[in-house]
Amino acid sequence: MLDYICWDWNGTLLDDVSLCVAVMDGMLQRRGLPSLGGEARYREIFTFPVQEYYRAAGFDFGREPFEKLALEYIEEYDRKALDCPLHAGAAEVLEALEAQGLRQLIVSASKQKALEEQVGHAGVRGFFEALLGLEDSFARSKSGLALQYFSAHAVDARRVLFIGDTLHDWEVAQEAGCACVLLAQGHQSRRRLEAAGVPVLESVGQVPAFLGAQKGGRLKESHCLPRPLSTGEEGGKKINPGPGLDNRGRKQYNGFCCTGR
Repeated sequence: MLDYICWDWNGTLLDDVSLCVAVMDGMLQRRGLPSLGGEARYREIFTFPVQEYYRAAGFDFGREPFEKLALEYIEEYDRKALDCPLHAGAAEVLEALEAQGLRQLIVSASKQKALEEQVGHAGVRGFFEALLGLEDSFARSKSGLALQYFSAHAVDARRVLFIGDTLHDWEVAQEAGCACVLLAQGHQSRRRLEAAGVPVLESVGQVPAFLGAQKGGRLKESHCLPRPLSTGEEGGKKINPGPGLDNRGRKQYNGFCCTGR
């Protein structure tokens, strides 16, 4: 049985992909570099650690350090983030799950202050037991946030479903010991998300029906429980990460989290 839904924020509940592409395209244009080429390509190259995404976008860290680029990105993103809407149906889904007695959290690599401001502005703060963000913009793995909360509040991770939109969210679920479902409406493509071997839904609006299809509220182990990826291709690179590891075997993401994934 489920007790908790643990949500990612950016891309999962907040529809900010267009903003992310626009901010990055502006930075590229100011440097005379080609644009990303649209949201479809963005979803194929966005990754963690985000330094790799910046390289794929066309930046040369030998000419301009990553930290300078990332700060420029963050400043513009933060100025415009409150203009981003929730994904269609997100508020209704949150209300429906609350009505079913499920407790809900947000676990985000956004700065805590920005997360609180964005969730409050969206009018959905009341649905969440807690908002868990980072205290700075340099994103370590947000799995630590979930683990600390679970420990402090005696939460059984086996009764938690993590819902996100990137393979990083799947890895956070693995490290925390949660089941996971991914949404293809966010920052990575369905093709990439399917490498995790967990259910991939098209949109947040499909979450209630998915949960309703689980017998007795139980998630099917073969679909949702954390397990290592099979060796394959992800983003053009060989991957075989174990629990909590990125595709280079590192325990944490040390990149600058520019969009609070």
